Amino acid sequence: MVGRQGRVTGRIGPGLVGEVMIPVRGGVEAFYAHPSVSDEEFSLGSIVVVVEYFPPRTVYVVRALV
Repeated sequence: MVGRQGRVTGRIGPGLVGEVMIPVRGGVEAFYAHPSVSDEEFSLGSIVVVVEYFPPRTVYVVRALV
């Protein structure tokens, strides 16, 4: 899971639990998402990279270098 890219579908920011859609096993699945840097925010449609994964559905993300 770490290193995979996803698209933000629920705003991520300080004090918020956002959502990202990440390609998994030939499909796309939703994960709860938190910013890896505590004061960073991600708007809908942003591309992010998973840097930490806590099963079954929680990820910490950073902005992707596109």
